[in-house]
Parts: sequence; C-alpha cells; structure tokens
Amino acid sequence: MGIVKISDELHDEIRKASTTLARSINAQAEYWIKIGMLAELNPELSYSQLCKKLLRTESFTLEELTRE
Repeated sequence: MGIVKISDELHDEIRKASTTLARSINAQAEYWIKIGMLAELNPELSYSQLCKKLLRTESFTLEELTRE
C-alpha cells in the first residue's frame, strides 16, 4: 500500500463526500480513482454507465476491467 499526497482542499472534498455517502475517506478516494480511470478509458460512457460497469465487475481488478 502506498501513500498518495493530495491537496488539503481535495482532502476536504473527499471527507465531505465520504460522510454524505457513508464511506470511509479512503473508500471514497478509491471510488473516485476507479471511476476516473474508467472514465478516461471509456469516454463514450456516461457516469451512470460507468457505475453500472463498476458494479457488474466489482470482483475484478482495474487491470482486468481495462483489458481489451
């Protein structure tokens, strides 16, 4: 496990979102990272479609999700 340095402002936004969505701060950051990676790799998909893709493949790693 590594350490990711982020700005204080982003950390505050993650904390707010994690409280609202009942996730830990780390879980919220990990979720945003996964969604961001999927969005970059699948620009044609909407946020809703990305969430569905993530839910369907929850047991897979990001590497497996992004293989063509």
